[in-house]
Amino acid sequence: MPGIRVARRITGTDVAIWVTGAVLITIVVVGSVSTLASGRYTVRHWVDFLVAGLANGSVYALIALGYTLVYGILRMINFAHGEVFMSGAFTSYFLARSLEQSGMLNARPVVSILLLMALSMATSTTVAVLLERVAYRPLRRAPRLVPLITAIGASFFLQYTFRGLYGSGVRGYPQPAILDGEWGVGAMRILREQVLVIIAAALMMVLLYRFVQRTRTGKAMRAVAEDKEVAALMGIDVDRVIVITFAVGAMMAGVAGVLYALMFGQVRFFMGFLPGIKAFTAAVLGGIGNVPGAMLGGIFLGLVESVGPTLFLDGLGIPAPNQLKDAIAFSMLVLVLIFRPTGILGERLAGKKA
Repeated sequence: MPGIRVARRITGTDVAIWVTGAVLITIVVVGSVSTLASGRYTVRHWVDFLVAGLANGSVYALIALGYTLVYGILRMINFAHGEVFMSGAFTSYFLARSLEQSGMLNARPVVSILLLMALSMATSTTVAVLLERVAYRPLRRAPRLVPLITAIGASFFLQYTFRGLYGSGVRGYPQPAILDGEWGVGAMRILREQVLVIIAAALMMVLLYRFVQRTRTGKAMRAVAEDKEVAALMGIDVDRVIVITFAVGAMMAGVAGVLYALMFGQVRFFMGFLPGIKAFTAAVLGGIGNVPGAMLGGIFLGLVESVGPTLFLDGLGIPAPNQLKDAIAFSMLVLVLIFRPTGILGERLAGKKA
């Protein structure tokens, strides 16, 4: 009987997953209705939450692009990418301090920020290329679990290497005076560093998308992602394309590192761990291996992380709901994986690629 066959395919794990999803959705709906009905927050509050989420999400999106590009080419998760992000931001701190002491940071803020981004991108790119050449290339034909474990080991290696080079303390990142205060947009007030982060991240994402879609190198990257063997037969240098992929992802992470440091005002050797995990979550939310999906996933995660604690939990009487923003973010990942395992824009992979 068809009904019997369907019942046999439903396992206890399936039931537990769907019950978990139903509980999370119930909490979201009940909490949101209670919060909105209380009238405790004005439109200004919600706009502030949305702008902050958009700024955070823009940083997550830039980092997530590195995860999704590498996965699209090699079908591996580069868990050391968070440390690639950290290396650029932490190294740029020393240039930022020198620019501040010389007075150039405030006298020529645009040039100074561009210099900081250039140094951060160069550092992150160097680290990523060395990582690919030393740690990943020799394992390219190894079982998939081996590069994954290697990436985790490389992450710890980079963390403690930079701890030894730069110290274990938290460093206050110098801020240009031009980023102090707010800008008014109608009735809204937006922090200036948030405006910088959103505009710079949007520009970098547009440039990357055009690079992947319109250039010969971008077409080669898409060909290698589709089938490395056939791409090699067509005359594409696969090793070169892989190196370029790591470099491009690292450049995005380098820019994200400076924007993150300007927004939060500090750097440390461990700063790449949590943003890296959030960016990986964003890549999965959007559909791992999908460039527009990584962008959308980052923005989505940032907005949920900013708006969610207040919207979902405040109405339930939970004290200090903002302290649970990480739980909110990863709960959304659980919901997406339950109801759409391929991500927001993801497609089902062929058997040989899955």
